[in-house]
Amino acid sequence: MTASDALWRFTDTDSDSVSLIVETSAGTHVRRIPPAMPLPADVEPGIGAEKAAHTAAATWGLPDFVFQSSLARKGSGQRELGDRLLLSGNRGAVIQIKSRTVKPKGDAEERAWIQKVTKKAMSQAKGTVRMLRLQAADMVNGRGTTLSVAGNAYEWMAVSLLDHNHVPDATVPTFEPIGIPALTLTRRDWDFLFDQLRSTTAVLDYLFRAAGETPIALGDEPVRYYELAAADAAAPPEDVDTKLVGPSGRPFSTPLLPQVPAGAGQTNSHLVIRAVLEDLATCMLRDAISESDRLTVLADLDRLPVGMREEWGQLLLDMLDDVEQAPQGHIKWRARRQLHTEADGDRQMLFVCATRFDKYVEAGLGNYVMLRHHQVGERTGRPESLCSVGVMLTPNASGNRPWDTTLVRIQGSSGLTPEEAGEFGKLWPEDSDA
Repeated sequence: MTASDALWRFTDTDSDSVSLIVETSAGTHVRRIPPAMPLPADVEPGIGAEKAAHTAAATWGLPDFVFQSSLARKGSGQRELGDRLLLSGNRGAVIQIKSRTVKPKGDAEERAWIQKVTKKAMSQAKGTVRMLRLQAADMVNGRGTTLSVAGNAYEWMAVSLLDHNHVPDATVPTFEPIGIPALTLTRRDWDFLFDQLRSTTAVLDYLFRAAGETPIALGDEPVRYYELAAADAAAPPEDVDTKLVGPSGRPFSTPLLPQVPAGAGQTNSHLVIRAVLEDLATCMLRDAISESDRLTVLADLDRLPVGMREEWGQLLLDMLDDVEQAPQGHIKWRARRQLHTEADGDRQMLFVCATRFDKYVEAGLGNYVMLRHHQVGERTGRPESLCSVGVMLTPNASGNRPWDTTLVRIQGSSGLTPEEAGEFGKLWPEDSDA
């Protein structure tokens, strides 16, 4: 059976929702895809469509990664830089949103309108990337902070996002190549992707991947998603060298695209990772960390695979509960880490829970992350390409919140001497990571 043979699609005309029936190795799943988020009533439809697309990305992803349009000088005038931008890590997408504001006409007229606005959207996106590559622009994100966006720092793509309630069946817009990957979506597709993945970084990765596939009819993006997800589920896991993380290392494989929506499990454990991201996003604002560095750290953490987030969220809750049981006056420490190696760099995430927070525990976290960073860099032989991010949760003493969050990030060579590494290794043997 091919991936497409395992999918059935039908529309509920009463609720205007679409349902997919997906046959997987784990059984049959029904994925109901509701209409796109309603437009705000206090603005005209075009602006409302931009706001609704922004809200979906900021609610299900992180608001820090979605940016409002900005104005740039062009000759004696000004040019708008995108309706919205998604930025995470070294990838960026220019989002051009087109809204049908008049009563739909016949199929032929609607297809012609869609073709016209798609061509315009792609031209505008290309112009935005060209302007950003010529001159950086200050852009404001959903957190209300400003980032200087330099076009040459990102790998770009264009997304034409269509707000249209009556797209004719089998409508496949075409456009001339614009020099960067490009994709057309409906707002329903957009909302589906963010609701399914709950990660801006994962959505961006999907958009780049889909842009390299054969064009499909508008509105069929969920079908393509599940075809790619089925292919991911059937793909054999990659070979990994577990010795890179020491004797307690074990392989863990999860599809890039999960078939089950993020957070669809029986617990809310996936929300723990989102809560940690929110903690770090806000505490780095208080600590006056540069916006570029703040977004780099958030992007590093947002790369935690979607399929692992519920398990890791539950693990953090279990570890936090465990360290709270330490006898009075003692400190208990629990840690688990994940290493991902790829051609453009290695990433190590280290999650730690400790009984309490003080200056000694804080110093211990820094030394622990430095040691594990040093060990992995030595074993891969690529210390300069390794990034390690350590996150520690400690019970909040005031009781106003369940935990406090502390962060350490190390990039490149650790600078540890063999003697220092040996001393740290006595404190944190690798078989203690569990």
